[in-house]
Amino acid sequence: MSVAPESTSRPQWFKSSYSGGNATECVEAAFTSAGVLIRDSKQPDAAHLTFSVRAWADFLPAESG
Repeated sequence: MSVAPESTSRPQWFKSSYSGGNATECVEAAFTSAGVLIRDSKQPDAAHLTFSVRAWADFLPAESG
C-alpha cells in the first residue's frame, strides 16, 4: 500500500468569524487540501477536528439557518 507524503507546509490558522467577541470563545480554522481544520485558539497544540470540504460545505448552510 502506498502512502502519500504529508505536506511540509503548516496550516494557516485564522480566527473564525463565528467566534465570540471576547477572549473566551475563540475558534480558529485552517483550509488545507484535505479539508477544513478547526481548533480551540487557547490550546493550539491540542487536537483539532478535521472536516472534508463536502462536510464543511454542508454544515455552513445548516448552521446559519
